[in-house]
Amino acid sequence: QVQLVESGGGLVQAGGSLRLSCAASGRTFSSRAMGWFRQAPGKERTFVAAISWNGGNTYYARSVKGRFTISRDNGKNMVYLQMNSLKPEDTAVYYCAADRDSGTYYLHDTSPSYDYWGQGTQVTVSS
Repeated sequence: QVQLVESGGGLVQAGGSLRLSCAASGRTFSSRAMGWFRQAPGKERTFVAAISWNGGNTYYARSVKGRFTISRDNGKNMVYLQMNSLKPEDTAVYYCAADRDSGTYYLHDTSPSYDYWGQGTQVTVSS
């Protein structure tokens, strides 16, 4: 089992930066790929980024590629999402999630592929 707690959200002006953190607990964290998703008001939850169990492989949604960077520190049981050049359309609740599979380099971009989720952290970008 994996428990996830996100932090780092807040209010920022367009063009600004935020770094989200996801603190994980559980014996299987370091063997699982991890992902970030987001959900804007009235919209479905969508994929943002994913990282393989050892950090060697990353994958981004087209809308954030080149602006966001996902990383992890297995020694600290942490996953991060560095968000730069933020836009108002990035406003959403951001969720950290743990992939169902262990030890794979394949990265998933759909919610059903993840079985543990955090409670979310609000990111608001003003224009």
